[in-house]
Amino acid sequence: MLAVGPNGVGKTNLLESLHVGTQGFSPRTRTDAQLIRFGETAARIAVRGRRDSVPLDVEVVLEAGVGKRATVNGAPLRTAEQLRAETATLVFTPDRLGIVKGAPAARRAYFDRALARLSPARAQLPAEYGAAVAQRNASLRRVAAGFSSRDALAPWTARVAELGTELVVARREVLAVLEPSFAERAGELGLPEAELRYEGAPPTVAALEQRLDRDLDRGATGVGPHLDDVVIACGPRELRSFGSQGEQRLAVLALLLAEAALITERRGVPPLLLLDDVLSELDPTRRKILAARVRTAGQALVTATDAAMLPAEPDQLLEVSPGAVRQAV
Repeated sequence: MLAVGPNGVGKTNLLESLHVGTQGFSPRTRTDAQLIRFGETAARIAVRGRRDSVPLDVEVVLEAGVGKRATVNGAPLRTAEQLRAETATLVFTPDRLGIVKGAPAARRAYFDRALARLSPARAQLPAEYGAAVAQRNASLRRVAAGFSSRDALAPWTARVAELGTELVVARREVLAVLEPSFAERAGELGLPEAELRYEGAPPTVAALEQRLDRDLDRGATGVGPHLDDVVIACGPRELRSFGSQGEQRLAVLALLLAEAALITERRGVPPLLLLDDVLSELDPTRRKILAARVRTAGQALVTATDAAMLPAEPDQLLEVSPGAVRQAV
């Protein structure tokens, strides 16, 4: 599908609503109140389709001051974020360039979400590790303040080492399966020798205890995968520091296409692709390559200001105007 319309008419809002309706959260904000129209107190998103051959009817309701509620085929979910286990949606927006050019936390978050999509059994591992680090940090502050002994740190140090090692192993496995397809997609888009490298080692009890005095001074755990990074490179160049914005955009697109292929292979059902303003900064050759890849990657919604920007005939052309989306005739 191609959704077209002038800037500011709501194309990104349409894409965002599909993400909320299939994943339970916005790719733009974590403040749910910002998803409700000005002057209103509630919003509702309903998405109907098929997952393979099974009908899928999803509804997400947001109310000011109340948590999101979601149902799948009429059955309520415990949390709206559980939708991520039901459907896979990948999104590109211009601010997604932060995956490449942003701080390490942005890359850690992206690859931890990829871990959850590609290995659902380990989806909670980053959160479990984060909780263990938070408990150890709280214990560090209690010891530093004289309210507890160093012995009280030992269980949390062991837990951080255990879960941290599991998380590093899981992240490296995700990079290992993503990298071949990422390098291939990046090469097609004109980004040769693209690679992913994990920077960080599994934390050990010995390493954590070795820097205990420093951690007590800071009140925070100073080693572990919560501080690691993923290098996205083109040959010898790290794209965060030495890539142009165009190269950074190509790297993000290559990551998205690589993950889409893996999700299709592992789940048997392709993800929904949401590509916002993806064509505006690509040259005609790369637009053709991207259009050909997207056509074989499953269902996709692409937004643009002009239908001529897509060098292919879309299966469905939508015209977006303020407050309305209509099929072009």
